[in-house]
Amino acid sequence: MSKFIKASLHKLARVKLAYLILVHHQPKQLERLIRKLSFPGVDFYIHVDEKADIRPFLQLISLPQVVFIKKREKVNWGGYSIIKATINGFEAIISSGIDYQYITLLSGQDYPLKSNEAIQQFFTDNPRKAFISFLSIESEWTEALPRLQKYFLTDHPFAGSTRIEALLNKLLPARKQPQGLVFVGRFQWFSMTLEQIKYIVTVLQKNKKLQKYLRFTWGSDEFVFQTLLYNSDFRNQMVNDNLRYTNWTPGTASPKILTMDNANELSASDKLFARKFDAAIDKDVLDFLDNAGR
Repeated sequence: MSKFIKASLHKLARVKLAYLILVHHQPKQLERLIRKLSFPGVDFYIHVDEKADIRPFLQLISLPQVVFIKKREKVNWGGYSIIKATINGFEAIISSGIDYQYITLLSGQDYPLKSNEAIQQFFTDNPRKAFISFLSIESEWTEALPRLQKYFLTDHPFAGSTRIEALLNKLLPARKQPQGLVFVGRFQWFSMTLEQIKYIVTVLQKNKKLQKYLRFTWGSDEFVFQTLLYNSDFRNQMVNDNLRYTNWTPGTASPKILTMDNANELSASDKLFARKFDAAIDKDVLDFLDNAGR
Protein backbone atom coordinates (compact mmCIF):
# COMPACT_ATOMS: atom_id res chain seq x y z
CA MET A 1 0.00 0.00 0.00
CA SER A 2 1.42 3.39 -1.00
CA LYS A 3 2.15 6.12 1.52
CA PHE A 4 -0.50 8.28 -0.19
CA ILE A 5 -3.23 5.66 0.30
CA LYS A 6 -2.17 5.07 3.92
CA ALA A 7 -2.27 8.80 4.60
CA SER A 8 -5.70 9.10 2.98
CA LEU A 9 -7.14 6.22 5.00
CA HIS A 10 -5.66 7.66 8.19
CA LYS A 11 -7.35 10.98 7.45
CA LEU A 12 -10.69 9.31 6.73
CA ALA A 13 -10.51 7.27 9.92
CA ARG A 14 -10.50 10.47 11.98
CA VAL A 15 -14.02 11.32 10.77
CA LYS A 16 -16.29 10.02 13.50
CA LEU A 17 -19.68 8.75 12.30
CA ALA A 18 -22.53 7.21 14.27
CA TYR A 19 -25.37 5.18 12.83
CA LEU A 20 -28.59 4.97 14.83
CA ILE A 21 -30.50 1.96 13.52
CA LEU A 22 -34.16 1.29 14.38
CA VAL A 23 -35.11 -2.40 14.07
CA HIS A 24 -37.89 -4.79 14.98
CA HIS A 25 -37.03 -7.96 13.05
CA GLN A 26 -34.50 -9.69 10.78
CA PRO A 27 -31.40 -9.76 13.02
CA LYS A 28 -29.35 -11.47 10.30
CA GLN A 29 -30.02 -8.66 7.86
CA LEU A 30 -29.10 -6.14 10.55
CA GLU A 31 -25.83 -8.00 11.11
CA ARG A 32 -25.09 -7.82 7.41
CA LEU A 33 -25.78 -4.07 7.38
CA ILE A 34 -23.47 -3.47 10.35
CA ARG A 35 -20.66 -5.55 8.88
CA LYS A 36 -21.02 -3.69 5.58
CA LEU A 37 -20.77 -0.28 7.26
CA SER A 38 -18.03 -1.20 9.76
CA PHE A 39 -15.06 1.10 9.36
CA PRO A 40 -12.54 2.90 11.61
CA GLY A 41 -14.28 5.82 13.31
CA VAL A 42 -17.79 4.36 12.91
CA ASP A 43 -20.08 3.31 15.78
CA PHE A 44 -23.51 1.70 15.75
CA TYR A 45 -26.37 2.38 18.15
CA ILE A 46 -29.22 -0.12 17.89
CA HIS A 47 -32.79 0.41 19.10
CA VAL A 48 -34.79 -2.83 19.11
CA ASP A 49 -38.56 -2.34 19.32
CA GLU A 50 -39.67 -3.37 22.81
CA LYS A 51 -42.41 -5.49 21.24
CA ALA A 52 -39.71 -7.64 19.62
CA ASP A 53 -37.71 -10.41 21.27
CA ILE A 54 -34.26 -8.89 21.74
CA ARG A 55 -32.49 -12.23 22.24
CA PRO A 56 -31.83 -12.98 18.54
CA PHE A 57 -30.16 -9.57 18.25
CA LEU A 58 -27.83 -9.95 21.23
CA GLN A 59 -25.25 -11.90 19.24
CA LEU A 60 -24.39 -8.54 17.67
CA ILE A 61 -22.94 -7.32 20.97
CA SER A 62 -19.76 -9.15 20.04
CA LEU A 63 -19.32 -6.96 16.96
CA PRO A 64 -16.96 -4.03 17.46
CA GLN A 65 -18.43 -0.58 18.08
CA VAL A 66 -22.02 -1.82 18.61
CA VAL A 67 -24.16 -0.33 21.40
CA PHE A 68 -27.71 -1.39 22.23
CA ILE A 69 -30.10 1.33 23.42
CA LYS A 70 -31.18 0.32 26.92
CA LYS A 71 -34.30 2.52 26.98
CA ARG A 72 -36.54 0.72 24.48
CA GLU A 73 -39.94 1.82 23.20
CA LYS A 74 -42.96 -0.15 21.99
CA VAL A 75 -43.05 1.34 18.52
CA ASN A 76 -46.34 1.79 16.69
CA TRP A 77 -46.11 2.64 12.99
CA GLY A 78 -47.00 6.31 12.58
CA GLY A 79 -47.00 6.96 16.32
CA TYR A 80 -45.05 9.35 18.50
CA SER A 81 -43.36 6.23 19.86
CA ILE A 82 -41.07 6.28 16.80
CA ILE A 83 -39.87 9.74 17.79
CA LYS A 84 -39.34 8.57 21.38
CA ALA A 85 -37.26 5.61 20.17
CA THR A 86 -35.18 7.94 17.99
CA ILE A 87 -34.65 10.44 20.82
CA ASN A 88 -33.62 7.59 23.15
CA GLY A 89 -30.96 6.70 20.62
CA PHE A 90 -29.82 10.29 20.28
CA GLU A 91 -29.54 10.62 24.05
CA ALA A 92 -27.32 7.54 24.17
CA ILE A 93 -25.12 8.99 21.43
CA ILE A 94 -24.84 12.32 23.24
CA SER A 95 -24.13 10.60 26.57
CA SER A 96 -21.21 8.73 24.99
CA GLY A 97 -19.27 11.99 24.99
CA ILE A 98 -17.85 11.14 21.56
CA ASP A 99 -17.55 14.07 19.18
CA TYR A 100 -19.25 12.58 16.13
CA GLN A 101 -19.17 14.67 12.97
CA TYR A 102 -22.37 13.11 11.64
CA ILE A 103 -25.20 10.93 12.92
CA THR A 104 -27.20 8.96 10.35
CA LEU A 105 -30.61 7.48 11.11
CA LEU A 106 -31.22 4.14 9.39
CA SER A 107 -33.70 1.30 9.52
CA GLY A 108 -32.57 -2.31 9.58
CA GLN A 109 -33.77 -2.59 5.98
CA ASP A 110 -31.46 0.11 4.60
CA TYR A 111 -28.20 -0.63 2.80
CA PRO A 112 -25.32 1.52 1.53
CA LEU A 113 -24.87 2.21 -2.17
CA LYS A 114 -21.38 3.65 -1.71
CA SER A 115 -18.22 2.36 -0.09
CA ASN A 116 -17.33 3.37 3.46
CA GLU A 117 -14.46 5.44 2.04
CA ALA A 118 -16.88 7.32 -0.22
CA ILE A 119 -19.35 7.88 2.64
CA GLN A 120 -16.63 9.21 4.91
CA GLN A 121 -15.28 11.45 2.16
CA PHE A 122 -18.75 12.84 1.46
CA PHE A 123 -19.27 13.91 5.06
CA THR A 124 -15.73 15.25 5.26
CA ASP A 125 -16.43 17.42 2.22
CA ASN A 126 -19.82 18.61 3.54
CA PRO A 127 -19.39 19.74 7.14
CA ARG A 128 -22.14 21.33 9.29
CA LYS A 129 -25.02 20.40 6.96
CA ALA A 130 -28.28 18.61 7.73
CA PHE A 131 -29.25 16.23 4.94
CA ILE A 132 -33.00 15.79 5.31
CA SER A 133 -36.01 15.97 3.01
CA PHE A 134 -38.33 18.90 3.70
CA LEU A 135 -41.33 20.34 1.89
CA SER A 136 -43.85 22.90 3.10
CA ILE A 137 -46.87 21.04 4.43
CA GLU A 138 -49.05 24.08 3.74
CA SER A 139 -48.15 24.44 0.06
CA GLU A 140 -46.11 21.47 -1.22
CA TRP A 141 -46.86 18.36 0.85
CA THR A 142 -50.52 19.18 1.37
CA GLU A 143 -51.66 15.55 1.76
CA ALA A 144 -50.00 15.70 5.18
CA LEU A 145 -52.24 18.54 6.40
CA PRO A 146 -54.75 16.19 8.12
CA ARG A 147 -51.89 14.95 10.27
CA LEU A 148 -51.62 18.42 11.78
CA GLN A 149 -55.35 19.12 12.04
CA LYS A 150 -56.89 15.85 13.26
CA TYR A 151 -56.59 13.72 16.37
CA PHE A 152 -54.97 10.30 16.10
CA LEU A 153 -54.81 7.60 18.77
CA THR A 154 -52.04 5.62 17.10
CA ASP A 155 -50.06 5.14 20.31
CA HIS A 156 -53.21 4.42 22.33
CA PRO A 157 -54.72 1.33 20.71
CA PHE A 158 -57.76 -0.19 22.40
CA ALA A 159 -60.99 -1.82 21.34
CA GLY A 160 -63.05 0.87 19.63
CA SER A 161 -60.21 3.39 19.38
CA THR A 162 -60.94 3.99 15.70
CA ARG A 163 -64.54 4.96 16.48
CA ILE A 164 -63.44 7.22 19.32
CA GLU A 165 -60.90 8.84 17.01
CA ALA A 166 -63.59 9.53 14.39
CA LEU A 167 -65.89 10.95 17.07
CA LEU A 168 -63.19 13.28 18.39
CA ASN A 169 -62.53 14.66 14.94
CA LYS A 170 -66.26 15.14 14.31
CA LEU A 171 -66.98 16.99 17.54
CA LEU A 172 -63.78 18.96 18.14
CA PRO A 173 -62.42 21.84 16.06
CA ALA A 174 -59.34 21.33 13.87
CA ARG A 175 -56.15 21.23 15.90
CA LYS A 176 -53.94 24.30 15.84
CA GLN A 177 -50.23 24.02 15.12
CA PRO A 178 -48.32 24.87 18.32
CA GLN A 179 -46.37 28.06 18.82
CA GLY A 180 -46.76 29.31 15.26
CA LEU A 181 -44.26 26.80 13.90
CA VAL A 182 -43.87 26.52 10.15
CA PHE A 183 -44.24 22.79 9.52
CA VAL A 184 -42.12 21.07 6.88
CA GLY A 185 -41.29 17.44 6.23
CA ARG A 186 -41.45 14.42 3.95
CA PHE A 187 -39.30 11.44 5.02
CA GLN A 188 -38.11 10.16 8.40
CA TRP A 189 -34.51 9.20 7.59
CA PHE A 190 -31.64 11.71 7.62
CA SER A 191 -28.00 12.56 8.38
CA MET A 192 -27.22 15.44 10.76
CA THR A 193 -24.40 16.87 12.81
CA LEU A 194 -24.09 16.27 16.54
CA GLU A 195 -24.80 19.95 17.20
CA GLN A 196 -28.08 19.77 15.28
CA ILE A 197 -29.06 16.55 17.06
CA LYS A 198 -28.36 18.12 20.46
CA TYR A 199 -30.57 21.07 19.55
CA ILE A 200 -33.49 18.82 18.57
CA VAL A 201 -33.21 16.74 21.73
CA THR A 202 -33.07 19.84 23.94
CA VAL A 203 -36.12 21.44 22.32
CA LEU A 204 -38.23 18.29 22.60
CA GLN A 205 -37.18 17.65 26.20
CA LYS A 206 -38.11 21.17 27.29
CA ASN A 207 -41.26 21.71 25.20
CA LYS A 208 -43.99 19.70 26.90
CA LYS A 209 -46.75 21.34 24.84
CA LEU A 210 -45.11 20.23 21.62
CA GLN A 211 -44.71 16.71 23.00
CA LYS A 212 -48.41 16.59 23.87
CA TYR A 213 -49.37 17.81 20.41
CA LEU A 214 -47.18 15.23 18.67
CA ARG A 215 -48.57 12.36 20.78
CA PHE A 216 -51.90 12.72 18.99
CA THR A 217 -50.46 13.34 15.52
CA TRP A 218 -50.02 10.61 12.91
CA GLY A 219 -46.61 10.17 11.23
CA SER A 220 -44.95 13.02 13.12
CA ASP A 221 -41.58 11.27 12.70
CA GLU A 222 -41.72 12.42 9.06
CA PHE A 223 -41.80 16.11 9.91
CA VAL A 224 -40.83 16.94 13.50
CA PHE A 225 -37.04 16.86 13.03
CA GLN A 226 -37.20 18.97 9.86
CA THR A 227 -39.64 21.41 11.45
CA LEU A 228 -37.51 22.05 14.52
CA LEU A 229 -34.42 22.80 12.42
CA TYR A 230 -36.38 24.84 9.88
CA ASN A 231 -37.68 27.12 12.65
CA SER A 232 -34.22 27.67 14.10
CA ASP A 233 -30.89 29.25 13.24
CA PHE A 234 -29.97 25.92 11.62
CA ARG A 235 -32.30 26.50 8.67
CA ASN A 236 -29.51 27.71 6.38
CA GLN A 237 -27.60 24.46 7.04
CA MET A 238 -30.45 22.26 5.79
CA VAL A 239 -30.01 20.47 2.46
CA ASN A 240 -33.24 19.16 0.92
CA ASP A 241 -31.82 15.69 0.26
CA ASN A 242 -31.85 12.76 2.67
CA LEU A 243 -29.14 10.93 0.66
CA ARG A 244 -31.38 7.89 0.17
CA TYR A 245 -32.69 6.16 -2.92
CA THR A 246 -36.26 4.88 -2.59
CA ASN A 247 -38.78 3.57 -5.10
CA TRP A 248 -42.31 4.71 -4.30
CA THR A 249 -45.46 3.53 -6.02
CA PRO A 250 -48.02 6.36 -6.10
CA GLY A 251 -50.69 5.97 -3.46
CA THR A 252 -48.72 3.54 -1.27
CA ALA A 253 -47.70 4.15 2.34
CA SER A 254 -44.27 2.51 2.11
CA PRO A 255 -41.48 2.34 -0.47
CA LYS A 256 -41.18 -0.67 -2.74
CA ILE A 257 -38.98 -3.58 -1.65
CA LEU A 258 -35.90 -3.32 -3.87
CA THR A 259 -34.81 -6.39 -5.83
CA MET A 260 -32.51 -7.27 -8.71
CA ASP A 261 -35.14 -5.67 -10.97
CA ASN A 262 -33.85 -2.37 -9.55
CA ALA A 263 -30.15 -3.15 -10.04
CA ASN A 264 -29.64 -0.63 -12.84
CA GLU A 265 -31.35 2.15 -10.88
CA LEU A 266 -29.24 1.40 -7.82
CA SER A 267 -26.04 1.38 -9.87
CA ALA A 268 -26.89 4.73 -11.45
CA SER A 269 -27.90 6.43 -8.19
CA ASP A 270 -25.65 9.06 -6.64
CA LYS A 271 -27.22 8.52 -3.19
CA LEU A 272 -25.27 7.12 -0.25
CA PHE A 273 -27.97 4.69 0.91
CA ALA A 274 -31.11 2.97 -0.34
CA ARG A 275 -34.23 1.49 1.22
CA LYS A 276 -35.81 -0.79 1.61
CA PHE A 277 -34.47 -4.32 1.23
CA ASP A 278 -35.69 -7.69 2.42
CA ALA A 279 -33.19 -10.55 2.26
CA ALA A 280 -36.04 -13.05 2.62
CA ILE A 281 -37.49 -11.75 -0.66
CA ASP A 282 -34.30 -11.04 -2.61
CA LYS A 283 -30.84 -11.58 -1.14
CA ASP A 284 -29.18 -11.35 -4.56
CA VAL A 285 -29.59 -7.59 -4.74
CA LEU A 286 -27.54 -7.22 -1.53
CA ASP A 287 -24.87 -9.50 -2.99
CA PHE A 288 -24.93 -7.34 -6.10
CA LEU A 289 -24.33 -4.17 -4.08
CA ASP A 290 -21.53 -5.83 -2.12
CA ASN A 291 -19.76 -6.63 -5.37
CA ALA A 292 -20.38 -3.25 -6.98
CA GLY A 293 -17.34 -1.72 -5.25
CA ARG A 294 -18.54 1.86 -5.27
